[in-house]
Amino acid sequence: MASRNTVQQRVIAQQLMELGNHPTADEVYRAVRRQLPSVSKATVYRTLNKLVHLGEATCVIAGLGAERFDHRTDEHCHVVCMKCGTVQDVSEGVFNDGVDHADAAAACGYEIVGHDLVFEGICPACQRA
Repeated sequence: MASRNTVQQRVIAQQLMELGNHPTADEVYRAVRRQLPSVSKATVYRTLNKLVHLGEATCVIAGLGAERFDHRTDEHCHVVCMKCGTVQDVSEGVFNDGVDHADAAAACGYEIVGHDLVFEGICPACQRA
């Protein structure tokens, strides 16, 4: 990222971490504007995508609309509510044997370098509603 964007990149990354609930780019933009009122929406979108490209953030494709961003970069799974769109991390240890990249590679012939698993369901709040 160019040196003129260093402060913006730092604030955007900080807000992504502080929001912590898999925010959309618009949610990050609104949070960043509180600190940097002159920041453009395009800068926030571009910086989030740059953070993903650099491996400093991940993009979660949730079935209901906008991409969501995650400050966690380790391999982990997500669950998305099909009613309200909330995205959560799935607790560690859910897969006792892990997700086996070797089995996946054998099944499809690809060299597997990672995975992205998103469960779909109805969150507890929507179940109560």
